[in-house]
Amino acid sequence: MPLQPLPDDRPDDRVASVFRFATELVAWVATPGALWSVSVPLAVLSVIVLIGLPTVFSTPGDKRNVIVAVPGYVTIALVVLQVVAAVAAAWAVWHAFAAALVSVLAIVAVVMELPRWRWLLSR
Repeated sequence: MPLQPLPDDRPDDRVASVFRFATELVAWVATPGALWSVSVPLAVLSVIVLIGLPTVFSTPGDKRNVIVAVPGYVTIALVVLQVVAAVAAAWAVWHAFAAALVSVLAIVAVVMELPRWRWLLSR
């Protein structure tokens, strides 16, 4: 299937996506680390959820390839899940200084995501 162009009314989020992706990476690393001592299967499941759900479910027009189309508020909820997981897990397993940096990263990512989220809510 050929790639479809993104809609013209979609906000440019190239810079915001860098911060969003950095936050996702923290979630993907810190969350299983935080859950490992509780339950290894739960730690593995957290990675599957944090990576798999946003891969499978997306809002048409937000990504070039959509596997399962969902409304914009679902995409926003998946981003919020990543942000909350990153911050909570960082505070659970990392030094306070690193966790504070993750918290600042998360705040910047959310603020930069707001134009995209407004657009997603119109979908």
